[in-house]
Amino acid sequence: MRGTRAAQRYAKAILSLAKDKKSAEAVHKDMHSISQTVLNSRDLENMLTSPVVKNSIKKSALLEIFKDLDAVTKGAIDILLENGRINILHLVARQYIIQYNEMNNVQQAVVTTAVPLNKELESAVLSKVKELTGSGATIKNIVDEDIIGGFVLRIGDLQYDASVSRNLTRLKRELKDNTYVSKI
Repeated sequence: MRGTRAAQRYAKAILSLAKDKKSAEAVHKDMHSISQTVLNSRDLENMLTSPVVKNSIKKSALLEIFKDLDAVTKGAIDILLENGRINILHLVARQYIIQYNEMNNVQQAVVTTAVPLNKELESAVLSKVKELTGSGATIKNIVDEDIIGGFVLRIGDLQYDASVSRNLTRLKRELKDNTYVSKI
């Protein structure tokens, strides 16, 4: 993806400054908000990448959309505008989140369920993650009705499959094997 290396460098510098200013967590929240908002708003992304829209308009729009930004985040936006790199703001935000999570030993757990997770299920999954990995995680929920029930949990290269569809497939295989053995 274009701009990824630059985004990593900007994110690293922002994280370093945020740690020095003891505002890494506040900037993390800002970056999460920026990432989600740009991801969900095609118009905002188009405005940020447009060479026709002036930087002053981009800055005022960003400050209007994100009213309670930390000073470090505002400074990062200013630097990206000055350097003509505001078009990679969402990539910088995503890279900051990744680097912040690595710094705090927090992994991303991808949980596939048949229905969206509620708070109770989310806490159960987080405790399972803690049990399996010994560290915390953020949860990304993917809804897939094909698993019927239960969940599939992926953390890095670790997978824990507690889905109904997996159990049905396993049962079907066992019945097929037992039927074949009894015919012999």
